[in-house]
Amino acid sequence: MKRLALLILAFFTLLQAYSQEQPKKKPKIGLVLSGGGAKGFAHIGVLKVLEQAGVKIDYIGGTSMGAVVGGLYASGYNAHQIDSIFRATDFDALLSDYTPRASKTFFEKKNDEIYAFTLPFKKMKIGIPTALSRGMYNYNLLNRLTYNVRHVRDFNKLPIPFLCMATDIETGEEVLLNKGYLAEAMAASGAFPTLFFPVEINGRLLVDGGVTNNFPVDEIKKLGADIIIGVDVQDDLKDRNSLKDATRILVQISNLQMIEKMKEKLKETDIYIKPDISNYGVISFNEGQEIVKKGEEAAFAMYEKIKVLGDSTRVVPKHPYSVNADSLKIKNIAINTLKNYTRSYVIGKLRFKQNSNITYNDIKNGMDNIAATQNFSTINYSLEKNNDKDDLVLNLTENPNKTFLRFAIHYDGLYKSGILLNATQKKTLFRNDVTSFDLILGDNLRYNLDYYIDNGFYWSFGLRSKFNKFNRNVSTDFKDGALFDELGIRSINIDFSNVINQAYVQTIFIQKFLIGAGIEHQFLSIKSKTLDSATPYFEKSNYGSVFGYVKYDALDNKYFPKKGWYFFGDYQSYLFSSDYTNQFNQFSIAKGEIGVAQTLFKKATLKIQSEMGFALGEESVHFFDFSLGGYGFAPVNNFRPFYGYDFLSLNGDSYIKSSFTFDYEIFKKNHINFAANYANIEDHLFETSKWISQVKYSGYALGYGLESILGPVEFKYSWSPELQKGFAWFSVGFWF
Repeated sequence: MKRLALLILAFFTLLQAYSQEQPKKKPKIGLVLSGGGAKGFAHIGVLKVLEQAGVKIDYIGGTSMGAVVGGLYASGYNAHQIDSIFRATDFDALLSDYTPRASKTFFEKKNDEIYAFTLPFKKMKIGIPTALSRGMYNYNLLNRLTYNVRHVRDFNKLPIPFLCMATDIETGEEVLLNKGYLAEAMAASGAFPTLFFPVEINGRLLVDGGVTNNFPVDEIKKLGADIIIGVDVQDDLKDRNSLKDATRILVQISNLQMIEKMKEKLKETDIYIKPDISNYGVISFNEGQEIVKKGEEAAFAMYEKIKVLGDSTRVVPKHPYSVNADSLKIKNIAINTLKNYTRSYVIGKLRFKQNSNITYNDIKNGMDNIAATQNFSTINYSLEKNNDKDDLVLNLTENPNKTFLRFAIHYDGLYKSGILLNATQKKTLFRNDVTSFDLILGDNLRYNLDYYIDNGFYWSFGLRSKFNKFNRNVSTDFKDGALFDELGIRSINIDFSNVINQAYVQTIFIQKFLIGAGIEHQFLSIKSKTLDSATPYFEKSNYGSVFGYVKYDALDNKYFPKKGWYFFGDYQSYLFSSDYTNQFNQFSIAKGEIGVAQTLFKKATLKIQSEMGFALGEESVHFFDFSLGGYGFAPVNNFRPFYGYDFLSLNGDSYIKSSFTFDYEIFKKNHINFAANYANIEDHLFETSKWISQVKYSGYALGYGLESILGPVEFKYSWSPELQKGFAWFSVGFWF
């Protein structure tokens, strides 16, 4: 017995010694990040403190903004890198569904730069948009940032295993996203209802996961987490004094059930961190750095508990990947089957083809081009591994709305007041086509009718008809001053009207320039009550012509540009006329314009423009001469603005003009500017060297401009040293 007792004692002594030699199993740490919009910036502050304490995260689960921050962290970024990413993000662009102007076709630019309001129209009912933003800016950014894990389809195989939550908007069920395409999953989890369009994944239409599960603690525990660190940035319930806007009310409704669920989830959370961010809202993105600090403060308040889990010797890894200039080799482009648009149409919008070496910026630009058409309600894409290359898989959902009503108002000194009513119909006769009709009511009735079939890189076809009219006292008699001398007058009141009908073809040249050609019929009528009532007409003739043009426009804003340049060249040859005046001979008009805008320093921009035009051929009618003067109107025929002179004051069959505009944005969307322009204009200007030896006409302007929802609101006072009086120009709304 003694021997047995000694053996048992020896066994337990050895067992105890062995157990002391074995290291204790390190607990697995799971991090849960809740949703909360801009308040999710606090997650970054918490991560900074966790890294400072040497805490290694083994699993991450997040919802909405928690999914975005968590997904980036899981893909290999550290807290300071994520902070830098968010500092560089344009959240105004993210929320406004911003599409760069350079990504839009000339037809699409018109939609943004003429119409103030657009509403879908279906079955004789006016609708409202599904959401404010498609979230393309966000999706493009997430794709670029997750470059290194773009081929990972199981989120457990990320540098840190990850999951996020979304909500099926049709069934109300919560959806666990732990497989698939990471950027798409993060976008779905953060698709705040009414703010962002839903994201379709595996046939399910998904929105913000915060609607059903804003704190996925149970899901992280199932992965194997022993200890849960939870960061809660969702709102507490607000009283009526705090519910002053629609966003806060929507959040309050969502929070009603979230807060009840949170009470149970807290029991499963070992370290609960709730930053004091009650004074911030879900769209307080401009206060992001303050919110980050609040996250740090809340984490430091729990630092004694946190540091127990950490290793002070641990070195925080940095994201080792970078997106190189030529980082993607696209083997194939796969596009889902579309009913109303062809593959060539989509490829034409992408502006790159299969077997191309491209950058993420090329993808972004391509997606912006597709979004700018407004033909697709959702745009999703992924990059699939194909040996050492990538396949671009593009999934587009066609916009079910084919009919739109658009509205705008405008006032200027030439056309006076106008209300624009527009009806736009897509897929009228063929795939890729669009029909647009503008009716302008006011002091001068006008219309514009456009029909266009867009075939991308291939030749596209269009028809256009427009009617313009205005009444104005002008300083030209279209007869080189002979009529004025005869009647002893200095100006004349005219009624100007014309109808222009065109058929044209055009295509994209070297992926940037638009080139086209066509035929035109124009009926031109110019009459005046100042003349003898028996012969009130200067002109009432039909003209037939052919034309060609080249265009490039990369300005970031038509009215208040900060960067970019543009070019326009046009040649038109008038071949026949019904010849009311019996003075018509065949002639041609050539004209061109180039401009560049550059930011000089913060909020200060210089825009430089230069243009010229001249007539070719025999002496003919002067009704298509160039005419300078006035500001704030949509140019018609060869009437061009010129500071310092009244509308249609300077005339000739040839001209050259340069202008310089210094613009300063005194505060957001409010501008003051100074402009100077110089010109020479006369008949046969370029036949001698006088056009370059001295400047004959000059003008200057001081102005104020406001970027409003109706378009630019501008006031300018202009003057010329050649005249004894100045002119004040006032215009409201987009020019049409």
